[in-house]
Amino acid sequence: MPGGRHIAAVSDAGFTLEAGQCLALVGESGCGKSVLASALLGLLPANAQTAGTARTAGTELLTADEAVLARTVRGRLVGLVPQSPAAHLTPVRTVGAQLTETARALTGLRGEAAARHAAGAAERAAFPAGHLDRYPHELSGGLAQRAATALALVGDAPLLLADEPTTGLDRDLVEHTADELRRQVDRGRGLLLITHDLAAAQRTADRVAVMYAGRIVEIAEADRFFGEPGPRHPYARGLLNALPERAFTPIPGLPPELGDLPAGCAFAPRCPRSDGRCASQRPAFAAGTACHHPEEADRD
Repeated sequence: MPGGRHIAAVSDAGFTLEAGQCLALVGESGCGKSVLASALLGLLPANAQTAGTARTAGTELLTADEAVLARTVRGRLVGLVPQSPAAHLTPVRTVGAQLTETARALTGLRGEAAARHAAGAAERAAFPAGHLDRYPHELSGGLAQRAATALALVGDAPLLLADEPTTGLDRDLVEHTADELRRQVDRGRGLLLITHDLAAAQRTADRVAVMYAGRIVEIAEADRFFGEPGPRHPYARGLLNALPERAFTPIPGLPPELGDLPAGCAFAPRCPRSDGRCASQRPAFAAGTACHHPEEADRD
């Protein structure tokens, strides 16, 4: 940053994701979810620095150069379902033309073979064949999302990274999109789902990772997280309690600025369980959570 300042946008982010599994990464805006996704694909701004390791299919992502990322990773090992599909679709070309061009670039296929491969990706994404000759501005929000999903599937990537794929959609389309992504998981792909929508996460995920102030503070099985015994970290519990269908109780206060984090637990100023230890000591991540006073895992 200006003046030589450094801001840790993401720290201590550790998780595994297997084939046929969905990990939902949730948390308030500004907590680092999209920065983490950008780091995995080598899409961080020029002034960003990374440390650690992130591997998929034997490829180290954080230290890979642009040539490796462009020729080996993006679209081939990792398919991106973007947050704003309309911004990622070329407005002057039909969906079918864009899918076919992507098939040629990622698979080396030509002519009718590339067109058939593109049509197969559209079918897997539930994009109607009769709409392949349409331009992006002729698509509804749901169809644009399916077109973006089809583009992510063209390279047969074993890992999908979906960044807020349900933003701006009505509830019916949210559920439809979540179900389509879940079908890709059930077909053997890994899915990292970045979302604010806890209902979509519950519909799609096998596990849930909660981020706060740039750090993962809890990882739990989805059925335990959304059901019983529920989240162990007070922040994660607060996210669920804020839902209209639950307690509809907002979390007081605002997340801290990443450049001005408290000395101890970043959530301490907003936490009902906070004490002096929380204010002075940063909790280690242990037993699935980073909290000095987690909820008991076996509570009633």
